[in-house]
Amino acid sequence: MWQLLKQIARTGTPDERVPQADDAWHTESRQIQQDILDVLGRALCIREIDAGSCNGCELEINALSNPYYNIEGLGIRIVASPRHADMLLVTGPLTLNMREAVWQAYEATPHPKLVVAAGECACTGGMFRDSYAVCGPLSTLLPVDVTIPGCPPPPIDILRGILTALRVKHTTAPQG
Repeated sequence: MWQLLKQIARTGTPDERVPQADDAWHTESRQIQQDILDVLGRALCIREIDAGSCNGCELEINALSNPYYNIEGLGIRIVASPRHADMLLVTGPLTLNMREAVWQAYEATPHPKLVVAAGECACTGGMFRDSYAVCGPLSTLLPVDVTIPGCPPPPIDILRGILTALRVKHTTAPQG
């Protein structure tokens, strides 16, 4: 313990400047909230499915719930059941063990449903694409509306991909 205290005393106080705040995100967040209300008139409910990933994408999706991004405040909810979801957000390559579960979740999601493939593995199969345990990218099983590349994609890109899927479905849906 004394050695640790000596090390702290020798190190001293850091003299780095505090980084400047980026207010662009907060301006964009108000627009995202308004877009969700314009399209759905209520909160967007998402069922997140890990189809066999390394959990890198899940960490970034989880970061969307922190106070900085605050997706709940934007009108986006992560739900436990596909029966309550408007969108499936799938990460990881489509593994043999998860193929049937992903299909059942897709079938249980009410129409009109959106499917977003998040991360390089869900989009292309990623580094696992040649594995004996992988069926390929998500698009081999489900119609994917939007892909979000990256390994893992940053939270802001995931949020933009979710909003893009919402806008695409809204513009292609029959009006009436």
